[in-house]
Amino acid sequence: MTVLGLALGIFAQRSLLLAQLDDEVDAQLLQEVEELRRLVDGRDPETGEPFGDDIRAIFDTFLRRNLPVENEALFTLVDGRPHASTVAPLQLLDDADLVAAWASLDTPAQDDMETEAGRVRYLAAPVSFDGRVMGTFVAAYFLEDSLADISNVIRTGALLFLGVVVVSAIAFWFAIGSILRPIAQLTAAARSVSESNWADRIAVQGDNEVAFLARTFNDMLDRLEAAFEAQRRLVDDAGHELRTPITIIRGHLELASDDAAEWDETMRLVRDELGRMGRIVEDLLLLARTEQRDFLDLQPVDLDEFTHDLAAKAAALGDQAWTMERSAIAVVLADPQRLTQAVMNLCRNAVEHTPEGTPVSLGSEMVGEHHYAIWVQDQGPGIASVDQQRIFDRFARGTDGRRTGEGAGLGLAIVQAIVRAHGGRVRLDSTPGKGSRFTLILPASPPAQEPASVRRSEVGQRGLDRGQA
Repeated sequence: MTVLGLALGIFAQRSLLLAQLDDEVDAQLLQEVEELRRLVDGRDPETGEPFGDDIRAIFDTFLRRNLPVENEALFTLVDGRPHASTVAPLQLLDDADLVAAWASLDTPAQDDMETEAGRVRYLAAPVSFDGRVMGTFVAAYFLEDSLADISNVIRTGALLFLGVVVVSAIAFWFAIGSILRPIAQLTAAARSVSESNWADRIAVQGDNEVAFLARTFNDMLDRLEAAFEAQRRLVDDAGHELRTPITIIRGHLELASDDAAEWDETMRLVRDELGRMGRIVEDLLLLARTEQRDFLDLQPVDLDEFTHDLAAKAAALGDQAWTMERSAIAVVLADPQRLTQAVMNLCRNAVEHTPEGTPVSLGSEMVGEHHYAIWVQDQGPGIASVDQQRIFDRFARGTDGRRTGEGAGLGLAIVQAIVRAHGGRVRLDSTPGKGSRFTLILPASPPAQEPASVRRSEVGQRGLDRGQA
């Protein structure tokens, strides 16, 4: 398209220059004829008398007083025969046929002709007195030099345009290559994506639309990788944890006899295992919901009143010595039901790991201007440093390979998921033999809810933790 545009531009320029030359030549020839006509009605400068019908004197005076422009020549005929002319590239009066044609004119005539000197344009005007043609005046313009100048201009312009095209083509090649390279990488990355390969990402450079597209594609892969990772973990964890109760149920049913007492005991065990399976499924579904954007129902929460409610609900979980250390006087934005669920899981965890009558405290406070903290502290056995990170994983087990308590190992995973959905984090301070303190640090105004799993670094860290476990 660029070459076509430049070619049309050169053609238009040539046509414009030729039209301009035609207009200039026609105007120049007409000017010479008009000057001769004025001289015919004038006076002879040598005698001071009117020229009358002295055509020779008129022509001689005109040729003597008028200097033709470059490439122009003036020719005169008297009584049909050559009379005089200015110096010309080619003496046209030597052409008898042309002289005869000019001599036969009784009205002005203009035409172009080809000669040995190239193309010539002329304007021949007969000079009459009393209706009788006495002579012929011819103004001629030799176009060859002017046409050559135009050809040189067009040739030079064409070379310049060609240079522009070549330079532009090279520049466009590299520019378009840099623009299309990320798209090619995006295509290659899209083709390489599979359920087992989510590692490929596009290198993002610059800040243009293509870079934005590549960045968006990488974010999409992060979300898809997180979704498949969550799905895979859910299937693996559920299969691992549900296999045991299913095996227990099948074994008891296969070994059950017709004895009523033994059958009642078998049914009790089956119902207990089915109940545990139901709790596992419900917890897994809850963890799956934390990946959704509508998981939280944020609303203003009076932190002081909320803390007192937490203390009252915790007291019903066990016979520990419950105390509320303090409560913050502030209004925050949170999902009170989900936050209550997280704190109750911590309180239930404290009940499972401490004897009756053991002190357990909770409270809340502001942390700076934009965050608040809710904590649960017990005087239980504490948590070994090697286990303090993995206990937040789903179905976590201690370093001895066993899980304490009756839960399925999803309570702390649910706590962390709820806190992360609020844009916060969980801090654990624990010393073996001296108890544990779980602190939920949350923003007073959570950002726009985004599933925590979309952060690829967390996905990689969870996979690393699970691999170490």
